[in-house]
Amino acid sequence: MTDDMLHTVLRRKALGESVEQIQPALVIPTGKRKGQSPSVVSIYRALAEHEKTQAYPEAVETAHADFAALQRHDRSPK
Repeated sequence: MTDDMLHTVLRRKALGESVEQIQPALVIPTGKRKGQSPSVVSIYRALAEHEKTQAYPEAVETAHADFAALQRHDRSPK
């Protein structure tokens, strides 16, 4: 799910449409499933992740910072 697809889903859900109604209009832009619609499960997963980032923005920022620190550590000479 791209950010554009997520925004489309959020906007259309706010207008009262269901995920099942929105799903056929979404098109995956790249990768092995390019040109296909994401699964309904993928859409619900993206919505749940979006809700988490909205509810706990500081936790998301901390997780990103921790991940970046781990990557820097893995790249450092041993």
